[in-house]
Amino acid sequence: MPITEFLENNAKNTPDKIALVELNPEIREKRRVTWKEYELIESNPEQPYRREITWQVFDEKANRFANLLISRGIKKNDKVGILLMNCLEWLPIYFGVLKAGALAVPLNFRYTADEIKYCVELAECDVLVFGQAFIGRVEEIVDDLSQNRWLLYVGEGCPSFAEHYDRLTANCSSVAPGIKLTDDDYAAIYFSSGTTGFPKAILHKHQSLTHSARVEQAHHGQTPDDVFLCIPPLYHTGAKMHWFGSLISGGKAVILKGVKPEFIIDAVSREHCTIVWLLVPWAQDILDAVDRGDLDLSKYELDQWRLMHIGAQPVPPSLISRWKKLFPHHQYDTNYGLSESIGPGCVHLGVENIHKVGAIGKAGFGWEVKICDENGETVKRGEVGELCVKGPGVMTCYYRDKKATEEVLKDGWLFTGDMAQEDEDGFIFLVDRKKDVIISGGENIYPVQIEDFLRSHPAIKDVAVIGLPDKRLGEIAAAIISIKEGAECTEEQINEFCHKLPRYKRPHKIIFADVPRNPTGKIEKSKLRKIYCGESVVATQNKS
Repeated sequence: MPITEFLENNAKNTPDKIALVELNPEIREKRRVTWKEYELIESNPEQPYRREITWQVFDEKANRFANLLISRGIKKNDKVGILLMNCLEWLPIYFGVLKAGALAVPLNFRYTADEIKYCVELAECDVLVFGQAFIGRVEEIVDDLSQNRWLLYVGEGCPSFAEHYDRLTANCSSVAPGIKLTDDDYAAIYFSSGTTGFPKAILHKHQSLTHSARVEQAHHGQTPDDVFLCIPPLYHTGAKMHWFGSLISGGKAVILKGVKPEFIIDAVSREHCTIVWLLVPWAQDILDAVDRGDLDLSKYELDQWRLMHIGAQPVPPSLISRWKKLFPHHQYDTNYGLSESIGPGCVHLGVENIHKVGAIGKAGFGWEVKICDENGETVKRGEVGELCVKGPGVMTCYYRDKKATEEVLKDGWLFTGDMAQEDEDGFIFLVDRKKDVIISGGENIYPVQIEDFLRSHPAIKDVAVIGLPDKRLGEIAAAIISIKEGAECTEEQINEFCHKLPRYKRPHKIIFADVPRNPTGKIEKSKLRKIYCGESVVATQNKS
């Protein structure tokens, strides 16, 4: 069953039910709009700028865009790049591409002009749909892009080198184009996060997308009454595949633009959200804001909020312990996944297993897992090896990269590059990325273990551990530490705190600085290595 059928079923069965809401708390002023769905709440100046569409309108907009693409010669297996910030247009455009039989190619909104050009060319996109935030970057490369591609603009102030999405789709039929799709048809190309170099293009079929929807609902039990708060970027598999739980159940989703703690809590309250997927930094910010007294939870309606789940990165047990003290009635869950396995859920903790916080869980719905040594043999329980997953959501290949595909796909198993171990109860714990392992004096040091330990320090907001070159030991562990607002901490205090660690795991160098993360919350260790490797780094004291 292709993923588009879920949308069509919702439009048929609950046409007038709200499907998507967009909130932008940073916009307060009234401005000219072009969509009839725009809604500005004038009675309350503090109300976020809000737009909404029903399932019927969602489906009609997808059909209009599909028919526009077909009218311009786009055919099955052509590719359409999507370069947009999160907005109400995003998902109808995505599904319009799929309904036309083409492949959706979501692009990271942080890409530079050169990276946009690289990804568009690698994926062989025939169309690039872009928004206002990207006019400058697209203009830099427009001479290269426009020769063989159609540039389509979403928003106000359409540049001269593109055509306007709203004007063109308004004149297209809202009836489905009737392109026959099957599970075996190609659906999308996603890009790896690029934290270790230039991103790879990941090819998925409709089977992968449909399976991810079923996995999400199996894990979190979405019903038509649930309301999902979507904050992470929609170009990434994580946000979209968690939203697929709303798609399959016909529930409402709220797209929030902004990650400040008060924005998140206010959105949960106003829209009566029941499910919220957070990244570790956002959850940390909420807890810190409450601790500082900047956020008074008693002012909000939060009783309906039933599930908080986290993914995209290892979750410190200390964070969840703090969260449960503040929200004791919340269910908690975490999911592990990669874009190569169509996002979250191939490994899943489960709300019933909160006693295993720190683990990523067991094989998810419809998935198999194993932990292997360098020869591909399954290791003994308790030993560290590479996590491998197998199931209907595994990618077809790295598009146009046979060598890279063969390195990670073996007999249907996806070798994830993540090091893990299984405990006595069969729960899997991430140890670290294979490429991030530090070898110091012959000992393997797994940065995630040190990071989890350091995050339990009351003054530490965030931390990343990387290896720095060392003549004697080969590498040493360095901890880049971000201190909480208003806290004070010294190198000596951190070193004393680390005495609880085995000597070989203690960081040799402490650096007080910001910890860079990409939009999906992953630490950008390649960026840290560029900054610190080979340089003489002196630890500094952070005082606020």
